[in-house]
Amino acid sequence: MAEQDDTIKLEEQTETAAKEEQTTETASGEQKEDTYTLKNFGADVMDILEAALLTVFLFLLIFAYILRPVTVDGSSMNPTLYHEDNLVILTCGYQPKNGQIVVIDDQYSGHYLDYDQKEVYETQGMGIVLIKRLIAHGGQEVDIDFENGIVKVDGAELDEPYIADPTTMDEGAFHYPITIPEGYVFVMGDNRLHSTDSRSPSVALIPTNEILGTGFFRYNRTDELCQNWKDRFAFLF
Repeated sequence: MAEQDDTIKLEEQTETAAKEEQTTETASGEQKEDTYTLKNFGADVMDILEAALLTVFLFLLIFAYILRPVTVDGSSMNPTLYHEDNLVILTCGYQPKNGQIVVIDDQYSGHYLDYDQKEVYETQGMGIVLIKRLIAHGGQEVDIDFENGIVKVDGAELDEPYIADPTTMDEGAFHYPITIPEGYVFVMGDNRLHSTDSRSPSVALIPTNEILGTGFFRYNRTDELCQNWKDRFAFLF
């Protein structure tokens, strides 16, 4: 019976020691957690600030060298783009293709000296920024049948579902067909009856170094032209 009492007392002592040890560890853990939180608060704040500054820097870098917001002024690109539409253009690392929308700094215009349209000279352009659709690059042939409103590039008739009206207005810049010289592009607005573009002597051929960017995404449009919120947005590629 004495041995049993000793065993019971021993077990009780062991349990008591275990509880005391657990209590000590819990208190120690709480102390460590408190110490960690206070000690690392400043570091956490710095991490957040660093991430925020990096995000702002990347945002500014992208919009300074890759993307650029622009606002449409005028109706020459109706019905694809309307007055005061907001869009983003790609300004770096991309060469626009035929049929895509381009933004142009029209400082110089290319014209032909001779009737055969072989020798090119440049004059002052309109001196404004234009937004048009790229029709042809250097080396390609453009032929426009103004009577039937048909545009051909390298002999192939263009499918142009985006235009407001057929191309029936000749503003006298060239006689057709015309081969676009290297280093220039031929552009037209989608609103063919109300667009000053490469058909006009005021614009004529556009030097490729005057292309500021390619239309990428439309992100805003006036309420009057939107039936629902989806109408505000459109990819332009």
